[in-house]
Amino acid sequence: MSKLHLVFGGRVKDPRGMVFEDPDNLHIVGIFPDYASAESAWRSEAQRTVDDAAMKYVVVHLHRMLQPEVPAA
Repeated sequence: MSKLHLVFGGRVKDPRGMVFEDPDNLHIVGIFPDYASAESAWRSEAQRTVDDAAMKYVVVHLHRMLQPEVPAA
């Protein structure tokens, strides 16, 4: 199975948390086949919005959600 990663972001209620203000309008950057390409996309979006403390982008390890019984390496 591919180690898929999802990168998305949006405005959060508190920059220290993960509660998104408007989940219906999240910016879906994309799904990537490996962590390196996901991290590159995340870094690009995070740097683009660095002056806005309420914007947060994250990388989600989809492969861990699809196969939770496989231990993380």
